[in-house]
This record gives sequence, structure tokens and C-alpha cells, in this order.
Amino acid sequence: MSHPQQPNVHVEQSPDFREGYANSVQIRVSVWDFYLAFGIAQQETAERVDFKITQGIYLSPQQAKALWNILGQNLASYEQTFGKIALEPQGGGMPGPVPVPGSGPVH
Repeated sequence: MSHPQQPNVHVEQSPDFREGYANSVQIRVSVWDFYLAFGIAQQETAERVDFKITQGIYLSPQQAKALWNILGQNLASYEQTFGKIALEPQGGGMPGPVPVPGSGPVH
């Protein structure tokens, strides 16, 4: 039984490629796709946290799962090299998940 030959993959950055930083990501899910809203969370006062969304990305469910898998592999490798990543407890510091305007229940 012969195996089909894998194609050569060529990756290049498009002319409008840009990099950014995010310390916040919110996720909306529909039956068709996942929407990741990346941005910057800033807490100026104890009473208020501001989120500035800088980029929104739509992923198919298949690409979302592939991203989840590769992130899991890379996080495990990172923790093996640099130590466990600690998340802040929900009781202190930044608040828990904040809904994205316009997000709602999954139908």
C-alpha cells in the first residue's frame, strides 16, 4: 500500500502582516466558528478594568481544535523547561472572564 506524498509547504508573511501583544483574550462560539478577541486589559483603579480589543480572529472548529492541541503541546514543553505556569486565583488581582459586548448564548 503506497502512501500519498506530502506536498511541500511554503509559508510567507503577507504584505499586511503585523504582530501585536495581548494580555487578554475573550472567546465567542457559534455552531459555525470560534471568535477570538485579543486585546489589552488595564486596571487603572480598584473598581475598573478596561479592555481594549485590538484584533479579532475567526477560526473554524477544526482550526480551533488544532490550535488547542498545539498550544497544549507547547505549554507542556514550556513548563518542562521553565517551570509550572501559575494563574492568579480568582479572588484577587484581575477579575474572572468578562463578557465581550455582543456575546451571548451559543445556539
